[in-house]
This record gives sequence, structure tokens and C-alpha cells, in this order.
Amino acid sequence: MIPTDYYFPERLWALLAVPVLAGVYLVLAWQKSRAGTRRAPGSLELLVRKQAAWKRHVAVAASILSLASLVVAWAMPRGYTLVPRDRATVVIAIDVSKSMEAEDVKPNRLAAAQAGAENFLKILPAGFNVALVAFAGTASVLVPPTTDRGAMLAGIQSLQLAPSTAIGEGIYTSLDALALVPPDPNNPGSTPPAAIVLLSDGASNLGRSSATAATDSKKKGVPIYTIAYGTPGGYVVDSRGQQQPVPVDHAELQKIADNSGGKKFSAASSSELKKVYDSIAHQIGYQKV
Repeated sequence: MIPTDYYFPERLWALLAVPVLAGVYLVLAWQKSRAGTRRAPGSLELLVRKQAAWKRHVAVAASILSLASLVVAWAMPRGYTLVPRDRATVVIAIDVSKSMEAEDVKPNRLAAAQAGAENFLKILPAGFNVALVAFAGTASVLVPPTTDRGAMLAGIQSLQLAPSTAIGEGIYTSLDALALVPPDPNNPGSTPPAAIVLLSDGASNLGRSSATAATDSKKKGVPIYTIAYGTPGGYVVDSRGQQQPVPVDHAELQKIADNSGGKKFSAASSSELKKVYDSIAHQIGYQKV
């Protein structure tokens, strides 16, 4: 779909003249037809061949439609189309808290998340810089922004579980990673667009506020695409052998997306996660022109 916008939409009010003119013409034509039936034709009318009524109607209709076209052109409509970006930076931030070992998504949430992230790399344009951030109780940049997909794959495969969840720290560390983007050799003064893709399954219980971090991310022009991963019935087994429920916290991830100007997605299976990544790749990889 190609959306359309206008520079001067208020000028479209002039289109009201179209039905007004059409109505005036119909009234005049009706009055003329009534008057013609009440009197005998004059001598001049008998000598000059009368023009067919349908030709007159077509000419007037064409004139009115031309006026409508001129009004629309006067409003200066502007059309958009989507074209692939040449450069951008994407930070993949993955939650590696203990709740990610829940097996409601096979083989477990973390393993499925790793596979999804690997597929995501394959569909991103080759010229995009990609960084990897892992967060649990703390956050760290495992792979700084790079076009080296091999380094990213190695980083994704090295993810290890850790206690607690600090989503806010994950966001701030992702913003720090964006400061490491190498300059474009062809245009060193430019700043390519950037986005954060954050995959998590639970609520923060440590660190700075994720909502505040998302607001700060928006101030830097970096939207956050959150993915709520897992199912409401997910659980982990603790050291005593007891089941501890670890449902997905949709509310926090929605707040992060709203505050940052991004979008929130949900995925309860590996197949759904792939569809989400496809959608995000399309939104990040294209721009309106």
C-alpha cells in the first residue's frame, strides 16, 4: 500500500464547487426542457439544426470533471513509496535471565530466541551494522556494531543464562553500543538511522526504569521494537525441584515500545517469532520516499 498525503489539504474544500455547478446545470436544463414543451419552435430554430442534448451534457460533465482535477492538483498531493535503506544500525538485545530456560517454547525460550535471531540476521540487508547486547541482572555489549555476520552468529551462540532481569540496563547498554557505530567511509559526517530490537519474557526486577530508558531512547531518535516471547503458562524448576511460573509481562514491553516510538510484538512459538522478525526487518529495512 502506498499512502498519500497533501501539502495543502484545506484546498480540497474547493471541490464543493463541483456538486454545486452540477446541480445548477441540472436545474437550468430542466427549466429549459419545460419551457421548450410550452412553445412552438421559431423560424430560426426550424432552419438551424438543433444540437443533440447528450452532446451538451457530455461537454458540461467533462468541464466539471476537469475542474475537479484542477482542484486536486492545486492541493498538491504527495505520494510515498517504500525503498530499501542503504545503511542502518540494529541492536539486538536479548534477555538471558533464568526465566528464559522455560520449555513452553521448544527446546526452551533462549534456544528458540537464538535461532530466531540468527534467521533475523539473514534477512537484514548486508550493509546494515548489527550489534548484540545480552542482559539479565546486568547488561553487556557482546558484539559492537559490525557488518560481520560471522561475529554476530558467534555472539548469539555464546549466550548464557544469568539471574535477575534489568530491561532498563539492556536499553541503556544498547544505546551505548550505537555510539560505537563505525563511520560511513563514503559519507563520514552522516548518522545512519538506528533501532533496537529487544526480546524479553519477563518483568524487570533490577536496575534503572525501562520506561525512562525507552523515553531517553526516543530522544535520541532510536525506536525500540519489543518482542514479548513465551506463553502465559511458562515455568522454570528451581533448585528445590518446584515449579516457578514465569509468564510474559506484556504491559512493560508495551510501555517500552510506546515510550520509544517503536512497536510491540508478541510471539508464543518459534514460527511466530520468525514472522515477527520478518515484519521488523521490513519496517527497519525500508523507508518512505
